Amino acid sequence: MVFCRCALLLIPFLVLVPTEPTPKYPTIDPLAHKSYTETIERDGVKASFEMIAIPGGAFLMGSPASEKGRKEHEGPLHPVAIKPLWLGKCEVTWGEYDLFWEKKPNEKPPVSGPDKKADAITRPSKANHHDIDWGYGRGKNQPVIALHHHGAMEYCRWLSEKTGKVYRLPTEAEWEWACRAGTKSAFSFGDDAKALGDHAWIEANSNDMPHPVGTKKPNAWGLHDMHGNVAEWCVDQFYAKFYGTFPPDRLTLLPTKLPDNRRFGQVVRGGSWIDASEQCRSAARDQSVIAWQKKDPQIPQSIWWNNADWVGFRVVRAIEEHETLKGLKSKITKESPN
Repeated sequence: MVFCRCALLLIPFLVLVPTEPTPKYPTIDPLAHKSYTETIERDGVKASFEMIAIPGGAFLMGSPASEKGRKEHEGPLHPVAIKPLWLGKCEVTWGEYDLFWEKKPNEKPPVSGPDKKADAITRPSKANHHDIDWGYGRGKNQPVIALHHHGAMEYCRWLSEKTGKVYRLPTEAEWEWACRAGTKSAFSFGDDAKALGDHAWIEANSNDMPHPVGTKKPNAWGLHDMHGNVAEWCVDQFYAKFYGTFPPDRLTLLPTKLPDNRRFGQVVRGGSWIDASEQCRSAARDQSVIAWQKKDPQIPQSIWWNNADWVGFRVVRAIEEHETLKGLKSKITKESPN
């Protein structure tokens, strides 16, 4: 049923790609590409999350100059092709992330199998100068917050070893494609920011805190909190002029600026509970900065946590991984520059 709905939304949107007389797009098999639920377990504790089947296709990435709140680095518009993928229905929660990083009192080291490889991945220690959840609570449906790009990347690596499936952070292009869900408007539901409160936790309605995932309306492809709640890490390193490096008259397949070893400057998308509506648009972009960690007494040692209690992430899984993204892992170490 997911594929039928997606296909109907996709068809009228593809004609918006400019100067492509007979564009060729990735195709998907609706029988092979279905949404599913993933369950992970550690020391008898389980957590589950849904992965939504997202179609491949093409779209104009970025925002038009006429869009309210637009920043210069959201252009120029350029046509992008995306292969089919799965994206987390919701942002990663504490219920999921705790299984990765938190020490389990009764845990026995695995003898063999996928857990042995998963447990070999380095994990963060608890920040000793504040509550790890910044006082908002670590309910199983609360979005994980205040973790560094490195912490999100390493979770994806652990999750991949744990499940035998390759999970990672979405690229900027994948994120925007999934957020738009076949639309070209400022938001996935249209251009009227007054309707945002039905779809997102933002500055105007959040009561100064993040909220449990999935409590607002989803977009047309079934994804919750793509606008607001917590901003979401993408794979990419931010570059203000990145969009201008791609041809405006032909498709680029999954443009990605791979992250380097710098601690900051990675892309975040979607806006958050502290943001006004303009920062929560489908095309809005932001980047991490050193100020996000200015209160951390462990600077420059801490590479796992920061003070950005408005930033989280969700995971993606590609049907056919792009060659440049195979084997991707964080390059950040304690010696990394800012």
